[in-house]
Amino acid sequence: MEKLVIIPTYNESENIKPVLHAILGMNLDFHVLVVDDNSPDGTAALVREMQNNYPGQLFLQVREGKQGLGTAYIYGFKWAIDRGYRYIFEMDADFSHNPKDLERLYQACTRNADVVVGSRYVKGGETVNWSRYRNVLSKGGALYTRILTWMPVKDPTAGFICYRKEVLETINFDQVNFVGYAFQIEMKFAAWKLGFKVIEIPITFVDRKFGTSKMNKNIVKEGILGVLKIQWQSMFKNYRRKVRNTFIPASTLRAEALS
Repeated sequence: MEKLVIIPTYNESENIKPVLHAILGMNLDFHVLVVDDNSPDGTAALVREMQNNYPGQLFLQVREGKQGLGTAYIYGFKWAIDRGYRYIFEMDADFSHNPKDLERLYQACTRNADVVVGSRYVKGGETVNWSRYRNVLSKGGALYTRILTWMPVKDPTAGFICYRKEVLETINFDQVNFVGYAFQIEMKFAAWKLGFKVIEIPITFVDRKFGTSKMNKNIVKEGILGVLKIQWQSMFKNYRRKVRNTFIPASTLRAEALS
């Protein structure tokens, strides 16, 4: 199995069916895993209805209660690794990320990268329907993150990503602490610190039309304080998983993946 898109959901009943039709209707052999945190609006029930139309392509895992974005993705990563997917994607359910860009991320990852980030802040990237305040907050946060971590990623909080499975097999998920936007930063930071090649390609990020944004003050606070914690703990934390009591160099994993 080649390509799996992970979509975490909580109260996305207005968006989930259209976005799944958009992804699976491209007929580009993408599979989709929806990780739903027991949405009270019936999101999971809508996914179950659609599974009859996409047998073997659409999967659903329902968790008990709202547990956060980061834990949903880690749950999905482990699910994907166990089933042998080679390229694993993060994507929002609300059309902020264009499903047509999935193939661009995939092609870039197969050519010369371990992690491909759909970026708002490289040349050609942009945001649509954002307020000036949100643009300033997002760009300022990205600059703040780069200055403190030295990580060469212009859009560190981006949530539209393609990972090679070797990256996710190497990262020690037990060492990833955050659940909101800081989770996105920490995953990229971990991959970069482990020597994997992270690149960015431009995307257009469109603000959601339906449903409620998950952004809140706690998530923003986690992002601000989390960057400091990520950099501080990086001096003591080992993001690499231990395999057969031996550490595998990232360069070796990457060479095997590209062979």
